[in-house]
Amino acid sequence: MAVRPTPETAAAADALFEGIADPVEQALAVLAWAGDTFGAEFAITSSMADGLLSHLASRVIPGVNVVFLDTGYHFAETIGTRDWISSVLPITLVNVTPPQTVGEQDLSFGPKLHDREPDLCCEMRKVKPLAQALSGYVAWGSGIRRDESPTRVNTKLVDWDAKRGMVKVNPMAAWTQDVVDAYVAEHQIPVNPLFELGYGSIGCAPCTRQVAPGEDPRAGRWAGSTKTECGIHT
Repeated sequence: MAVRPTPETAAAADALFEGIADPVEQALAVLAWAGDTFGAEFAITSSMADGLLSHLASRVIPGVNVVFLDTGYHFAETIGTRDWISSVLPITLVNVTPPQTVGEQDLSFGPKLHDREPDLCCEMRKVKPLAQALSGYVAWGSGIRRDESPTRVNTKLVDWDAKRGMVKVNPMAAWTQDVVDAYVAEHQIPVNPLFELGYGSIGCAPCTRQVAPGEDPRAGRWAGSTKTECGIHT
């Protein structure tokens, strides 16, 4: 590893890349820096809502590791999108599963834990498995954006993930939905077909509903509760 990841490393890079006006050039520059700086010790994550981040990363880091949390609760369309993306882009899929299957979890904690204790369910099926998967890396990337929700408005391009002791890059932090739509159209990016059915943000099937016109895109996640994040990005 050429550079030891530190909060100072992250802060310096963030300040550098914030000055790039074009959002696509900015994202590619962030990803190229992460690949050059951390090499094989850098990976990105994807919820398989689309192949946008995977496409961007593979342009500057061919064969980049893409971590997908296979929670056991995904829509069939999400699994199909995962397979589609991994078959058409030059990436290396890292499919991560929790220690317990859904059936085993039901035996241990009772059925529908996601309804009764959603934080615990997310912790066991997302947060802890991701921590284990990322333990072999020193830096990771996500596709979160500032315009997605109030909890993400201060997202940095390059940040220090104190919880995991890693550098975290969010190359699309400054993107708007218009930029996303234009890039997807120009590059014919694979997109989860659930978006065409009215879903604004796609997570596990039991905890995700369609959104009404004009509603916040993430309003369909854990609807009816105060929960807004699974814990991965907070």
